[in-house]
Amino acid sequence: MAYLQGLLIGLAFVAPIGMQNIYVFNNGLSYKLSRALLYTLFVWFFDALFCLAAFYGIGAIISHNQIVKVVVMILGGGLTMYIGYNIIRSANQRAITSADNHISVKQAIMTAIVVSWANPQALIDGTMMLGASRGTLTVAESIFFIIGVVTSSFIWDLGMTSAFNLLRHRMPAKLLVGINLVSGLIVFGYGIFLLVNGIHQAI
Repeated sequence: MAYLQGLLIGLAFVAPIGMQNIYVFNNGLSYKLSRALLYTLFVWFFDALFCLAAFYGIGAIISHNQIVKVVVMILGGGLTMYIGYNIIRSANQRAITSADNHISVKQAIMTAIVVSWANPQALIDGTMMLGASRGTLTVAESIFFIIGVVTSSFIWDLGMTSAFNLLRHRMPAKLLVGINLVSGLIVFGYGIFLLVNGIHQAI
C-alpha cells in the first residue's frame, strides 16, 4: 500500500512540465534511443537523489539558510541559461548538418545535475509535499513509499524518452529543429528567471 502511494505521489511530483521534463523530452527527440536513454538515466539518478533529499527534509535546511538558497539560485540560473544556449545551438547546427550532434557523457552528467537541482525552491516545495506524506508512515512504510516515488520517476523519465524517440522518426526535420529551439528558449528563459530571483533575494 505504501509503495502504491509512493508511485502515485511520485507521478504527481514528476509529471508537471518543467525544465527537467523539457530536457527529458528533448533527449528523446534529439538522439538515437540508446544515447537518449543513457542521458535520461543520469537525470533519473540525480532526480532520485533529489526526491530522497526532499523526503528527508533537506529543503527545510535550505529554506532557513538564505545564503545557500541565493548561491544555488544564481549558479543554477547561470548554468541553466548555458544549457538552454547549448540546446539552441545544437538545434541550429542540426539544421545545417542534419547530424546527431550529441553532447559528451561528462556534459550530460553535469546537465542532469543542473536540471534536477538548480531550483532550491523546488526542493523546499518537495520537502513539504513528500515530508507531509512521511509523517503519516511508519519507518518500514516510509522505505516502501520512497521506493515507489523513485520507481515512478524511473518509469516516467525513461518512458517519455522512449515515446518521444519513437515520434522523432515520424516528424519532419524542420519540426524537430523547431521543437529544439523552443525547448532551448524555455530552458534559457527559466535560467533567467532563477538568476533574477537569486539576485533579487540577495539584494
